[in-house]
Amino acid sequence: QVQLVESGGGLVQPGGSLTLSCAASGSIFRIYDMGWYRQAPEKQRELVAAVTSGGSTSYADSVKGRFTISGDNAKNTVYLQMNSLKSEDTDVYYCYFNVQTPGVTRDVNWGQGAQVTVSS
Repeated sequence: QVQLVESGGGLVQPGGSLTLSCAASGSIFRIYDMGWYRQAPEKQRELVAAVTSGGSTSYADSVKGRFTISGDNAKNTVYLQMNSLKSEDTDVYYCYFNVQTPGVTRDVNWGQGAQVTVSS
């Protein structure tokens, strides 16, 4: 079983910065990819950014140039550096790890969610 713990959410003014982190623990044989989704009430969950174990990254158009995702495979941790934050970035951010664990070919695990609020 894999557990994910997120940290780093909070309240920030427009134009400010925040860094989210998500640490995975448990029996992980292999990490395929990891990343962040966000979801506001009554809206679909949106992929914000993802990074593969090889380091390839992808971003939603709305965050390109402002957010940076990075992963530390040795620490089983993924980070999301968010700069130039806007009010529309206000959401609950969920990390995920797509991994191989004992007895399971492939499985996606989710963090508990971190509230990010951008407001003056």
